[in-house]
Amino acid sequence: MEKKCFADLVSYQKNSVVSKEIIKKGTGTITLFSFDKGQGLSEHTAPFDAFVYILDGEAEVTIAAARHRVVSGGMIIMPAHQAHSLRALKRFKMLLVLIK
Repeated sequence: MEKKCFADLVSYQKNSVVSKEIIKKGTGTITLFSFDKGQGLSEHTAPFDAFVYILDGEAEVTIAAARHRVVSGGMIIMPAHQAHSLRALKRFKMLLVLIK
């Protein structure tokens, strides 16, 4: 049986952001994303802390106006109720974990 890693479960698409929900429960979600270069998620807030693990590529994560460059193998926590956004400096894939 061939082993698959999280990065293999979501594909890049030209000029797009792709998401694939892995787990959705009342206590939280786990979602995979892929971002083509230049794509992103606009500034927003969430009612829960969000853990992001970069599986591939390079992202700029902005939290409360502070910019963070996060590369493959890196992680960051976006605190609840703080404005944040993401942008692909290079195309990237991430695992997003929200726990309520």
